[in-house]
Amino acid sequence: MGRGCPRFVGGTRGPYREVMYFTDRGIEELAQRRGDESVSVEWLAERLRDFVDLNPEFETPIERFATWLARLDDEDDDL
Repeated sequence: MGRGCPRFVGGTRGPYREVMYFTDRGIEELAQRRGDESVSVEWLAERLRDFVDLNPEFETPIERFATWLARLDDEDDDL
């Protein structure tokens, strides 16, 4: 399963190209704008709920993401 459409970075399309996916742009912006902040998991959960309330079409991916985060350290769970 892919992560969206790739964007080739550095202008090279050879076998050693660096690929950045469009979703990475939002992640990079988050890291730049809020990278120095500390937040609680409860705060993050509330923001995810707010996001799904505003964007119900993303309920399934947000549910999967939240479950993945919740079980990240569980060695017995294969997601």
